[in-house]
Amino acid sequence: MKVMVIIKATKNSEAGVMPSPKLLAEMGKFNEDLVRSGIMLAGEGLHPSSKAARVKFSGAKPIVTDGPFAETKELIAGFWIWKCKYMEEAVEWVRRCPDPMPGEEADIEIRPVFESEEFGEAFTPELRAQE
Repeated sequence: MKVMVIIKATKNSEAGVMPSPKLLAEMGKFNEDLVRSGIMLAGEGLHPSSKAARVKFSGAKPIVTDGPFAETKELIAGFWIWKCKYMEEAVEWVRRCPDPMPGEEADIEIRPVFESEEFGEAFTPELRAQE
């Protein structure tokens, strides 16, 4: 199964506070372990929402809103895409993760990524070929 591991934003990450050299080294080692284990497919940190935009679809015309966005708990500071055998394996890896936001409460969310076969008949042969 493929999962997206989402590091939630905090007050400091939204303020643009950069990680310490120590944390960067710890995360680098953790990422190396993930790659060596064949788990990590991708991963990136994200700029604060002050550099972001949202596009809302409601009605005939999309509405663009520039950041920053108020609700920190709804924002993402970074992510990984992992290939795991099962959800419990992803949970175990996250438990080994260095604290991504030292000095603040940090949340990491793990979400399964839809695989094409999960869409059933709606994913027609034409759509499969396009994919």
